[in-house]
Amino acid sequence: MSDPLRRIDALVEEDTLPTPQVRQRLRLAVGLTQTEVAEAIGVKRLAVARWEAGLAQPHRGNRRAYAHLLRRLAVKHPNAAIEEVPDEEWPLGLGRIRVRRLHHRIRGGVGVT
Repeated sequence: MSDPLRRIDALVEEDTLPTPQVRQRLRLAVGLTQTEVAEAIGVKRLAVARWEAGLAQPHRGNRRAYAHLLRRLAVKHPNAAIEEVPDEEWPLGLGRIRVRRLHHRIRGGVGVT
């Protein structure tokens, strides 16, 4: 893969966010408050509350910092990073719950899928 493609992959991966529900579960799994997350990123607590409620998305710089934090939390608490997909998204109505894990890449390590 050429260097430009690696840089593009890095940009896409570094600011990919999980669903709002997973964001909240990851924060709660380590016992952080919204205020603590906000202070670490450099935003107001209300911003984190809105991100977790799905009412807003963080802007570029904050998004990268927030995604980095969430990836680190997912490494420590992989079960909190599980996203449930409703039955209606399964083909042919299989009636099961499909589970997806937050994709993350750890520099020099192995990513969890």
